[in-house]
Amino acid sequence: MKWVAYYGKVVVSSLILIFVVIMIMFLLLELAPGDPVQSLVGQVPVSDAFRAEMTAAYGLDRPLPERFVAYIANIATGNLGFSFANQEPVGELIIGRLGNTLLITLPSLVIASIGGILLGAIAARTRSKWLDGGLSYAAIGGFSLPSFWLGLLLILIFSVNLGWLPAQGMSSYTSTGLSIPHMILPILALAITEMAFMLRIMRASMIEVLGQDYIDTARSKGLSSDLVLWRHGMLNSMLPMVSVIGYSLGFTIAGSVLIEKVFGWPGMGLLLYESIQRSENMVVMGILLIITVTVVLVNILTDIVYGLVDPRIRARFRRTVGV
Repeated sequence: MKWVAYYGKVVVSSLILIFVVIMIMFLLLELAPGDPVQSLVGQVPVSDAFRAEMTAAYGLDRPLPERFVAYIANIATGNLGFSFANQEPVGELIIGRLGNTLLITLPSLVIASIGGILLGAIAARTRSKWLDGGLSYAAIGGFSLPSFWLGLLLILIFSVNLGWLPAQGMSSYTSTGLSIPHMILPILALAITEMAFMLRIMRASMIEVLGQDYIDTARSKGLSSDLVLWRHGMLNSMLPMVSVIGYSLGFTIAGSVLIEKVFGWPGMGLLLYESIQRSENMVVMGILLIITVTVVLVNILTDIVYGLVDPRIRARFRRTVGV
């Protein structure tokens, strides 16, 4: 029962957070410059009569509180609005781009997680100051670099100078579908920053764990250094990484906006960038809502997984139930 009450509070607080985020985004987009009606026709001049007709047709002439309540009601039914410029429902438009975004964000998260964990463990265990220092300074430099600048640097090196990999799109102009070489640079640009961050967290966690008394006890029993490292040190050092990986998933999806723009990748991030330029407020709201809900859900799942893998949390709940 304690678990149910705890996660019930987490769900309620998450719903309140999502509502507050929606309200803030709605107000900010209302205050932002731009004309949604103009996005319907592009650069063609709009007459006052046509503007008034479209404003009334899409309910833009109603008071702000009334439009906000209507938007919340539409969200509850799965209706994210209608895109003027693309002439299709926002939900269908976003779903059509979401798959392309996941094609680069999920592999980048896997690469960043595996690389960050292994390199962080090596940096913590090594007796070489040069290796530890080199990895640490590389990590600091990695997560200090803006992702879009890193993307441009990768294009300059591997596309312009070496000519090894394509720089734009998800396939060549003469073919259709997905091309693996087109995925490499966007994935690297997303993965490097997150890998550097995870390396630092894993290194700090491993150093702390290797200094615990039970590590000394394991060594006094005659266990080899490698066995102590991987069986006792590595597993216990992974606990903070559960939260870090969950946080990085949401951050990677949000950070894909600039990466997709740099590489011309036709995903949800590029759609967000284009919609901001065209004052497509409904599309912007829909994408930001999906990102917000994704981050909140990932955080909830992270809390659940952390509670399952950390015996200290399980013991705390058992003691509470027992009392």
